[in-house]
Amino acid sequence: MQGEFHKVRIKKGDTVKLIAGKDIGNEGKVVRVFPDKGRVIVEDLNLVKKATRPNPRIHSSGGIVPMPAPLSISNVMLVCPRCSRPTRVNIKRDQQGKPHRKCKKCGELIDE
Repeated sequence: MQGEFHKVRIKKGDTVKLIAGKDIGNEGKVVRVFPDKGRVIVEDLNLVKKATRPNPRIHSSGGIVPMPAPLSISNVMLVCPRCSRPTRVNIKRDQQGKPHRKCKKCGELIDE
């Protein structure tokens, strides 16, 4: 799977809902997308505990810090900003050939 390209229809800043995993049913904002690995990091979801060392440069005392871990893109579903429902995403091209994301539930364009 390494080096394989995935169709990523979720972008940074989108609101997504988890449809699988330990935080199922919760919503959050996408912080980072890894298209080559097919993973996303969602704010305050899928938290793991990481041990950090003290760092005087950033005034960190160290200890065990919760941080979000990457989730598979297949475990999240985009929440449409128009109808506020989790939806699949369709790609619609305009007259110039530029792609736009489209909600399959309400039919409205997501990227405008």
